[in-house]
Amino acid sequence: MTEHVTTVVADQIAFVRLDRPEKMNALSLPMLKELVATAHRLRGDTGLRGVLISGEGSAFCAGIDTSVLAGGLKSFGGPFLPRPWLGTNVFQEACWAWRRIPVPVIAVVHGHCYGAGLQLALGADFRVSTPDAKWSVLEAKWGLIPDMSGIQALKQLVGMDVAKQLTMTARTLTGEQARELGLVTQVAADPHIAASELLEEILVRSPDSVAATKRIFEDTWGAGARRTFARERIEQARLLMARNTRIVRAAASSKTIPEYAPRGR
Repeated sequence: MTEHVTTVVADQIAFVRLDRPEKMNALSLPMLKELVATAHRLRGDTGLRGVLISGEGSAFCAGIDTSVLAGGLKSFGGPFLPRPWLGTNVFQEACWAWRRIPVPVIAVVHGHCYGAGLQLALGADFRVSTPDAKWSVLEAKWGLIPDMSGIQALKQLVGMDVAKQLTMTARTLTGEQARELGLVTQVAADPHIAASELLEEILVRSPDSVAATKRIFEDTWGAGARRTFARERIEQARLLMARNTRIVRAAASSKTIPEYAPRGR
């Protein structure tokens, strides 16, 4: 673990924090690698029920540490190369790996959420932001494009014209404006409380059905109807045989609160 990314798991919830407040949590290369390693570790925890990602200090994340880019492509050639088994490089996987975890992941955003920080937030399933947080696809300021899975995430959340506009202009939005466009799920004066409440609402459901929901949307969002129908049948067949589905039925019959077993897969 780096000193700038911390993870605490309590009551089946992983609290992942960017902890570099003196740099507004700007992402260094070691931090990117630790985000990848953390997400991959959490993915294998079948008892995990949710993840909250937040930033220490005055900002969620002000973007990439400019020292990472100072030497040009030659200075970080290795991490820039894609891993064939994942289809992402280190920069992309630091954001997209959270989509691979079969539990809800919520980004809790305050202060600056710029560039790489915005792409990390878009890698979560949900984003809860303060109304006055600052959001920006900032890469155009440096003559670049978002290349940490941000293009894919923007395609899923907003129309092409809006995605182009945000990417070409590097315009800064408030949290409320970002919500109106679809980048933010919810705004709240205290996003930590709001995120916890959202997570509590999900946690009363079977961890297997939650995992299946995340898988099927992630895997078929851009697919045709035929492929989606096939995945519906496959996921439902698995759920019909799952232990946690039987627990839900038994709890409903006895009018008790279900006590779930670890996630099946």
